Amino acid sequence: MNYGQMLLSKVIDNNDVAALKRFGVDESHFGTAGERETYRFIVDYAERNRGQAPDFRTVVAECQAFDYQPNVEDSYEFLTRKIKDNAGKRMFNDLVSGKDFEKYSQTDFESFAKWLTDELERITIRTKVREKVGTDLQTVGEQFMSEYERRKAGESFRLWKSKFDFINRTVGGYVSSNVYTVYGKSGRGKSVITLEEALEAATQGANVLIWAMEMGWFEVWVRIFVSLSARKGVTTANMHGLDLTAGFDSSEVRYGKLSPEFETAFRSFVDTVNDEIAGNITVRAVDDEDFTDRSLRQLEADIMATKADVVVLDPFYYLSYEHNTSKTAGGDAAETSKKLRWLAGRTHAVIFAITQADEGKESADEDGNRELKLPAREDVKKTKQLLEDAYLLIVVDTDYKQGRGLVGINKGRTGGEGEFAEIIYIPQVGVVCELETGEFDF
Repeated sequence: MNYGQMLLSKVIDNNDVAALKRFGVDESHFGTAGERETYRFIVDYAERNRGQAPDFRTVVAECQAFDYQPNVEDSYEFLTRKIKDNAGKRMFNDLVSGKDFEKYSQTDFESFAKWLTDELERITIRTKVREKVGTDLQTVGEQFMSEYERRKAGESFRLWKSKFDFINRTVGGYVSSNVYTVYGKSGRGKSVITLEEALEAATQGANVLIWAMEMGWFEVWVRIFVSLSARKGVTTANMHGLDLTAGFDSSEVRYGKLSPEFETAFRSFVDTVNDEIAGNITVRAVDDEDFTDRSLRQLEADIMATKADVVVLDPFYYLSYEHNTSKTAGGDAAETSKKLRWLAGRTHAVIFAITQADEGKESADEDGNRELKLPAREDVKKTKQLLEDAYLLIVVDTDYKQGRGLVGINKGRTGGEGEFAEIIYIPQVGVVCELETGEFDF
């Protein structure tokens, strides 16, 4: 059966050249030069004649290879699937017999596998059959209510509460399938604040995946253990005369200088913390020997392998960027940001993407303390597209010397822009929490 001829005949009989676009059929999907010639003639004719298809007799006269098949009853979906299935097999055969296959097969296996995977994905995308476009009013009712019931039961999406009450009050927390961008100047607590949010989700039962692309694994786990021990309140920290529940001292843990008493307590904490956290935490760090592929494809594989509900990318701009097909400045980062948004939707994960704000002028008060100031949207340094793709923009400025900081919202798809809170910020002992009104007079 020549499904290409059948599809083109059906398009002519139904005067429905637009069906070729609806089902994503282009010239490359046809297997013979004659079919491709016929396709071009029909499409060109429609463009010159307000979308109308030519009469079958005209096509027969103009395209000698066209074999008109009258009264084709098979559906567009069926014919398209057959055509694209054959096209995919041809593309695969061309791939493995081509010069590029020979060239890459002679490189190391990791490079060859990455190239082959990219090419197979390209073929898959080009031959995917689109059966419908979105949802419509005539058919969405049952589908919508089914999704409503799943959400009502907590099965379709998850909402993870923030550690900071003002975020919960303002936007409700973090909703699965979305990207949340955290940004601030260098050294101002972006990683700490984001880690606190991820650990908060872990205490609620989330599987957390952390891609730490500029920190070693030991340093990341120091921060994790210190933060979790502060939640447990293994010690206290005094600030302005008020005792705060705190964790182990990160410097003492980092350099192996805990006192014998605290070392015993720390060993006990590490041995039991896994049993006390409802979720799980997986860290991939810059010094992991097998952490060489930082592409979105590898990220998706890690999300699937760890069943991650919450993901931290620290920082976003250390990802292996997607290819810039637009050939514009910054296009690689922009394309990566867009695909990251799609990845969040596919995996139903909450993804925190950390990026950096430009350095600017600073001012200090009469006591010499640096004035805390949240950067604006236009201060984002690495990629503007990440701001557009984010469901929420979280902006951070902290000063550990003062023991305080600011966390704010610069964009929220459900509101909240301009909201912020002052926080207590003593990360050395895991104290990072929202400041209650009147609690301190800094």
